[in-house]
Amino acid sequence: MMNFELFFSLASLLAMGGWITLLASPLIPQWSDRIAGLIIPVLLSAGYVVLILFFSSSEEGGFGSLAEVTILFSHEDAVLAGWVHYLAFDLLIGAWVCRTARREGINFWFVAPCLPLTLMLGPAGYLAFNAVRLIPRKKQQAGDESS
Repeated sequence: MMNFELFFSLASLLAMGGWITLLASPLIPQWSDRIAGLIIPVLLSAGYVVLILFFSSSEEGGFGSLAEVTILFSHEDAVLAGWVHYLAFDLLIGAWVCRTARREGINFWFVAPCLPLTLMLGPAGYLAFNAVRLIPRKKQQAGDESS
């Protein structure tokens, strides 16, 4: 039997390492892209696949209705798989945000608040970053000059 608590802790620590790397991305952009944008999401994805293929005991529930999803996520293995899924995909979005901001010349101080928002509330962070992208670059560059 797999120790789901240990798997949960390891996956969460791994993801936090990725988020810390993203916060340091202005200093180590290539490493950030490799670690938070590739290596850690691949490891989390592999863990997710292992959970789904080998430890999924949930034969009840499904994805056809809210009631089925509620039943599915009443099982510990399904909740853990869902958690690892969120960790992997939110980190991928965070890495995309950092890469896109660098490519588009967006000041990191405008991006930084979007990262914890993406970590905690995925789509809200993605939305916030896209709002930041609407700020004219001249205003962002003025923020550079005042710091």
